[in-house]
Amino acid sequence: MKTRTKPTPKLHHFWRLCLLGMACSATQANAIPINDEWDVGGALRVNYGWKDYDNDDSIEFELFRVDVNYQSDILYGSAQYRWYKDIDVIHHAYIGYNIDKHNKIQLGVTQVPFGLLPYNSHSFWFSANYYLGFEDDYDTGFHWIHDRGDWRWDVAYFISDEYADGTEFDRYSFDVATTAEAPYEEAGQVNLRGENIIKSGDATHKIGGSLQWQQLEYQPNTVGADPGEDIEGYAGAVHWQMDWQQWQTQLQYMRYHYDTPADKRIALSAFAFPFEIANEADVVTANIAKGFDVDWGPITHLNCYNDYSQIFVSGQGQADSIQNVTGCAITAGKFYSYVDWIAGNNMWFINGPGIGIDEGEQRWSSRLNVNIGFYF
Repeated sequence: MKTRTKPTPKLHHFWRLCLLGMACSATQANAIPINDEWDVGGALRVNYGWKDYDNDDSIEFELFRVDVNYQSDILYGSAQYRWYKDIDVIHHAYIGYNIDKHNKIQLGVTQVPFGLLPYNSHSFWFSANYYLGFEDDYDTGFHWIHDRGDWRWDVAYFISDEYADGTEFDRYSFDVATTAEAPYEEAGQVNLRGENIIKSGDATHKIGGSLQWQQLEYQPNTVGADPGEDIEGYAGAVHWQMDWQQWQTQLQYMRYHYDTPADKRIALSAFAFPFEIANEADVVTANIAKGFDVDWGPITHLNCYNDYSQIFVSGQGQADSIQNVTGCAITAGKFYSYVDWIAGNNMWFINGPGIGIDEGEQRWSSRLNVNIGFYF
């Protein structure tokens, strides 16, 4: 629902004049009105899953969430909190300032600018980059966005993950986890991203690149941990997206590396569980989607897709991981649903022990997933 409040003072102009040594008065402060708008909403989702590697198929509650958004001519803000079946988590929470029509800043738990935005995927499951912490990731820090015509630039610094605690496994974003085998915690991160929009006939291309540097702080008080020291992490990506009529194609190549001892693993966590990934890998995603406008009773639109991800590794005790998702997103009024067939080999969340690690036999597993969401 949306509500409007009465005009409030455009205080940033008032204080700017004061700082310049010009006359200030209550009359001047209230002279320039500004419009405020609040938007409060949320979602309720239920899920059905059938797995070829388990016998626990069922229909169950998946999510309830609340969204609060604020917008004025100068300031804006957004927050979302989520309740899942077993955990409750923050998704994002930030305030923003519109410097001018081309520049804005955000402060708080905000999205990390890396790779294709807002998502490098179309499905309910995202791409493999999400489980590696490089898609739809939210951390605590500062994010500057410069958007001028055909170019967008992002510069961000994050002081920590959203909880500033690597032992907190109940989270939405996949972040470095503190475990006895890999006792590290995110303690500083810099992101740089650039993207150019090119229009050619009916097609629109987005071409860009991203860089990320991380400081990972060693946690010496972790029970069972061996002696160690702080390490660094690096990642880079190039991406391309083409939108033509109702088709969309996405390609992205990424490489990440953590300075752990040779062939050591790093731990990540989300949704209450930590798991391990290879300390370095090359990741390729290739996605295609087609939208269809339909008139099937309440159903007005379908977006059908195939999203493919592969993680290439080469170290001792490592093995490639693959994820492929085929499905459709269905729009029917305020209902938005996914019907997905997800298949994976050596892939976390699809019967794999982690990502890019070798724990014995590599085999394919798959899952049919139906997620029905009501958005209000």
